[in-house]
Formats: sequence, C-alpha cells, structure tokens
Amino acid sequence: MFFSKITGVGHFVPDNVVTNHDLEKIMDTTDAWIQERTGIQERRFYRPHEKGSTAKMAYQASLIAMQRAGVTADDIDAIVFATLSSDYYFPGSGVLLQDMLNMGTKPAIDVRAQCSGFIYALSIADQFIRTGMYKRILVVGSETQNIALDLTTRGRAMGVLFGDGGGAAVLEQHSQAGRGILSTHLHSEGKHADILCIREPGTGNETIVYEGMHEQHDKINPFMDGQFVFKNAVKRMPEAVMEALAHNNLQLSDLDMLLPHQANLRISQMVQRLLNLPDEKIYNNIQKYGNTTAATLPILMSELWEQGRIKEGQLYALTAFGSGFTWASALIRW
Repeated sequence: MFFSKITGVGHFVPDNVVTNHDLEKIMDTTDAWIQERTGIQERRFYRPHEKGSTAKMAYQASLIAMQRAGVTADDIDAIVFATLSSDYYFPGSGVLLQDMLNMGTKPAIDVRAQCSGFIYALSIADQFIRTGMYKRILVVGSETQNIALDLTTRGRAMGVLFGDGGGAAVLEQHSQAGRGILSTHLHSEGKHADILCIREPGTGNETIVYEGMHEQHDKINPFMDGQFVFKNAVKRMPEAVMEALAHNNLQLSDLDMLLPHQANLRISQMVQRLLNLPDEKIYNNIQKYGNTTAATLPILMSELWEQGRIKEGQLYALTAFGSGFTWASALIRW
C-alpha cells in the first residue's frame, strides 16, 4: 500500500511591503481600524511592472521546496496548482509553471477552490500517489491579487485584506502507514457562492468582456458579506479539524499544531478558542502577509520549516474556508 508525505516546502513573497500606513494615504482608513478588524499590519504587493506574476511566484517557491526535498524538476511527475488568480483567463497557471521548470510534457492540473485550494490540491495529489499513478508531485498555491482590488475608500472592506505570494510542497510516495498525509476532508456549499465572489467577467453574461464593464464596480470587484463569511468560517473550520481527528481515531490533545487558513486573525483566534488550543499550538502570519488565499497554508508550513519548528513525528492539522463556499482539512503526521 502506498502513502504520501511532504518532503520539502518553500515560499516566495514580493519584496514590496505595503503597510496599513501606506493604505491610509489612498483611502479613508487607519492602521488601528485595520488591525482591530483583521489583525493585519502589512502585506506584499507585486509592483505594477511585475503584474501577471502568479506562476513566477510559484516558480520561486517551487525551487525552494524542491531544494529542501533534495529533488529536481526531472524528478517531479506532475503539478497540482491552486489559484484564483491565474496569469491568463485561460489556460491555468499550472502549465506556465510546468514550462518554467522545463518539465517536458508532464501533466499540470489547476484547482479552483479559492482559500481552500491548497488542501484540495494536496488531496488530489495524495490520491494520485496512493493509487500508484505518480510517485512525486509538486503541490502549489500562488496568488497575485492586488490588481483586482479597489484600493479606494469605496473598496476598503476588501482592499485591506489581501496580499500576493506563493507557496509549494513536494509530495512523495512512501510505504510507512501512519506517517505523512493521514487523511484529507473536502466540503462545499454552492448556494452561498455569491456571498464571496467576483461576478464578472464570466460566462454568465453574453460576453466575457463588454463595453463599460469597468463602470460596474459591484460586479468586477471582489464582493463579500463579511459577517456571514465569518459566521460560517468559525463553524466549518473547527468541524473540519474534528472530522479529521475522528477519522483517524485521534483527539485534540494529540495535535501538536493547527495551521489555519489566514483569512482574518479574528477568525483564527475564534477557531482557536472553540477548539480550546493554547497559543503554542496554533501559528498565524497574516499580520505580515494579509490573506494570500491558496498560498497561505504552504507559506505557513515553509516559515515553520525555516524556524525549525516542524518536527518529525509531530501531528499537524491544516484547515481552510473560503469562497464557494468551500472548506477542507488535512491531517499530517510529519
């Protein structure tokens, strides 16, 4: 029987730091207002001449992940790439990364599960490895989001939240039961799709791009019912963690660390309280990067790796909630 394990992780963020004080200059907001509601202090944005960079950030993160795993692109059998901000409307960014890595004709799959995307991608890769189809897969989450944000007072509710960045993990086949990816658990509830979305451009209209669309602010810019999202996130994320633990006959006391999707520090803190976890068993970095959507979880893992805080044999839970609605969890014995 085959199982999968993460053998290397890496991340990349732009060097352009945008602080709350920078946003004060272009919209009616304050550092105190943003921190009180989100916990965010700064985020990273690609500069204008660097737009269209989702695959580029994924490439940089992938090089680090592969170096830490001790492999090269020649050793990778496939890519599973999670993003909501592809470089093109189509094709997806997975094939762009495949080309950057000079991987010949190996497959690249794109996943559109938004903030839950990395766990969805991890689950897909895990199933490929468990069936024996592939032995080594590059799993990626990367986002360039600043170009879709309305960075004015009109759009501040969403504009202050998001940042750019990419993360990657190398998933490899192994045969030791009870180690690596123990299980993944995926959910969705499409009746709430319009609660957190960008409505246009899309094929729900007669044309993808039409004259005057940029005047339709409520359609082409991100929309979110923040209170409704918060209410559902703090319900579904703990549920998903408990589902994963129960599936593996484990208890919360067995958990060494929870890595939650970095949507809002207040959500993470509520999830922590609901699960009754001490501070040392949860890791957040939204203060530095904002919400990097599908990239948050691999960035978290990569930072922990760099800090020497990922230990062999320890139990880690990943959980996420986002647009769709989608939510998910993964349980990993390192």
